[in-house]
Amino acid sequence: MNILSVVVPSFNTEQYLSNCITTLLDSGDGIEILIVNDGSSDGTGAIADRFAEKYPEKVKAIHQINKGHGGAVNTGIANASGKYIKVVDSDDWVNPEALKSVVSKLRDFTEMGKEIDMFLCDFVYDKLGETKKKIMHYRGIVPENKIVSWNELGRFRAGKYILMHSVIYRRDVLITCGLKLPEHTFYVDNIFVYMPLPYVETIYYMSICVYHYFIGRDEQSVNEKNMIRRIDQQLRVNELMLYHTDLKNIKGRKRQRYMLHYLTIITTVSSVLLLKIGTKEAIGKKKMLWRSIRKYNLWINFRMRLSLVGSVINLPGITGRKISLLVYKKAQQKVGFN
Repeated sequence: MNILSVVVPSFNTEQYLSNCITTLLDSGDGIEILIVNDGSSDGTGAIADRFAEKYPEKVKAIHQINKGHGGAVNTGIANASGKYIKVVDSDDWVNPEALKSVVSKLRDFTEMGKEIDMFLCDFVYDKLGETKKKIMHYRGIVPENKIVSWNELGRFRAGKYILMHSVIYRRDVLITCGLKLPEHTFYVDNIFVYMPLPYVETIYYMSICVYHYFIGRDEQSVNEKNMIRRIDQQLRVNELMLYHTDLKNIKGRKRQRYMLHYLTIITTVSSVLLLKIGTKEAIGKKKMLWRSIRKYNLWINFRMRLSLVGSVINLPGITGRKISLLVYKKAQQKVGFN
């Protein structure tokens, strides 16, 4: 039985796909690789077929009309047979030796009859043109090498949160929570991580760099210029996260605190992008976003505004906006994201 199903959503990434799949193949046994060719118009589909033909016991090539990143992930999950699921974007890659260690640990848990709802690892911001790579880890927040509950987690600091690149979910958790990502929408990786959280009871963290997140390219969806151009899709994801769960009634104080933290970060990103656009319409959308939060839930609004990032992003007036953008720029430089 495959322990881990790796979903590889792929759209017009013929330049990168072979490297991604090769690193997964080098990661040993127990891994099922599902390449979802999401209506590509280049050679992506042919590359997927070649891998599936050469490694039929490990690789599946699935072809579909274009449904966007979320639609490709949905298809991958629906066709997965592994007990655990990880998403690896086709222009990124993994460290094979690190992933071998993860699969070995997941196999151990299965043999012992223990189920881990969420398995966390470190990842690398592999930024184009930079020799010094930023490693994102959870040391000091999540206890290492032991099965823990939310109650045993520390506080996630501003700018630190769980991303798709660091998470592996037990497949049954994704099914139980009814996860279905919106199609033809960017930035749904945040929904992928966020929506299953109320169903996560057991967490395991191995401080090992598995995922290489390749950033810094002009064509990337997370490139700031592209995020500004697609601001309405960012706002849609933000709203879906807001309305998905009544955080006030989430079970467990630390789980509730983390989910509020995550929602605050995504709302801050939306707000900063709108401030960067700077038009009257954009500033109006920012006000509308925070107004909708207040209208939806006064408790969430109060807690978000009381947080460090929430208070900085809502400084009043032109001077306040300049300060907000300056703080964001410093955070960019420190963390290393686009």
